[in-house]
Amino acid sequence: MTRRELEYESDAIIVTYDPKRCIHAEECIHGLPGVFEKDRRPWIDPAQGQADEIAAVVTRCPTGALSFERKDDGPAESLPPQNTAVLAQDGPLYAVGRIEIATSEGLQNETRVALCRCGASKNRPFCDNSHVEAGFADSGGIGEGRLIPSEEVGPEAPVAFTAAPNGPLLVSGSLTIKSANGSQSCSGAKGALCRCGASKKKPFCDETHAASGFEAD
Repeated sequence: MTRRELEYESDAIIVTYDPKRCIHAEECIHGLPGVFEKDRRPWIDPAQGQADEIAAVVTRCPTGALSFERKDDGPAESLPPQNTAVLAQDGPLYAVGRIEIATSEGLQNETRVALCRCGASKNRPFCDNSHVEAGFADSGGIGEGRLIPSEEVGPEAPVAFTAAPNGPLLVSGSLTIKSANGSQSCSGAKGALCRCGASKKKPFCDETHAASGFEAD
């Protein structure tokens, strides 16, 4: 989980890029092709765009591989009123909001993340597109299971994701999970999400990881 961030700077904004988090969604390239050009070196040039436009496109990056810092006193990234995680069909869990990832160094604060659901990522708990090669198949629906509610946790509270050794992704805090097609949702403050890719109750853990011999830090 060591981060290798690269910075690209103009007079008005600093764009930070973490290549390990990028899964080539290409929201940036389609959003501002003059600033983000994959065949150019350096491929990010903030001087080619307005800071407001760049900030808006960066926040469309679903993995958090891109982030920004304003130098012109412009607004920081705004956060949604509730933390939301969307299940991608045959892909990761896209979460946005006040997010905390538990690491050996402590809590890592995030606003946008793509979390592995297939069990094959080399950058766990983050997605690295390994689900494609692994042939991970899941409709993105919400199976049997739920997040446990808590009257002590309000909708404005952050959500923490903690990877249990050789086990599920533990959820603690305010979170709403939505299905890939938007027809299903569930909300709560505590739960265990499958990260081995084999649960019959996806996105929830059913302890299949124990029988399958799933290994992950």
